[in-house]
Amino acid sequence: MRVTTDDGVGLEVGVEGEGPGLVLVHGFGGAKEDFSDHVTALARRARVVTFDHRGHGESDGPDDVAAYSLDRLAADVLTVADACGLDRFRLLGHSMGGMTVRRAVLEAPGRIEALVLMDTSSGPVFGLDPDLIDGAAEYGLAEGKAALKELLDSSPVLDTPAYQQLLEGRAGYQEFQDAKWGALSVVMWCAMARDMAHQPQQLASLSAVDCPTLVIVGDQDKPFIRDSRDMAETIPGARLVVIPDAGHSPQFENPDAWIAALSEFLDRVDAVEAAV
Repeated sequence: MRVTTDDGVGLEVGVEGEGPGLVLVHGFGGAKEDFSDHVTALARRARVVTFDHRGHGESDGPDDVAAYSLDRLAADVLTVADACGLDRFRLLGHSMGGMTVRRAVLEAPGRIEALVLMDTSSGPVFGLDPDLIDGAAEYGLAEGKAALKELLDSSPVLDTPAYQQLLEGRAGYQEFQDAKWGALSVVMWCAMARDMAHQPQQLASLSAVDCPTLVIVGDQDKPFIRDSRDMAETIPGARLVVIPDAGHSPQFENPDAWIAALSEFLDRVDAVEAAV
């Protein structure tokens, strides 16, 4: 289905299954297909909603940098939920998607039945220099996407042994990554890179989250491990699961451990909801 936001941007949305709403929000440079390996299994227990962020995949990509921010993406999440008839729902966010759903749960806490923060942060990413991010964004806007890709490939930030093993061992995975890059807007990349680099630290605010929460992180995802532990310690009752032999995308790199952790969490949420 196609959902149009209040500023006229069309978002491509997938819906599968019946049951409690479960919205899966992909990360920076990703796509709704980042969850495709698991949607069918999850749809046996939930109404699973995936969508492409603006500037990604099959969604519209405005050419105005002002059309992109974490606040804007958080509003898009709620717009998609509204369009799917979800008043209250479970919400998972990966990486930039986690930063987005963090904003959503703080903005509309009554709507979020349960929360999963996956390989993400409570503020600027640990170890990334905002000045370098600003420079890359300026370069990308001036020189274009091909030049930006060459720059990024010269210094990969999230490259891990688990990711390299996936590239080597899963047929078509490099092409999948290339297709996602080919579909994204360079304006989006530059605007969102800046916004993420300069976002406020919201760790203290997460102490107000009162829904069941799971924090997931790959054990090789060094930029996000410390923040994941801090968020799990700050959110009341939150549980931290560190996925072994996984980097920034554990749903691909250790899928059995990832789906097991998510399923166990959803089982506990179902039990709490049934008891109410």
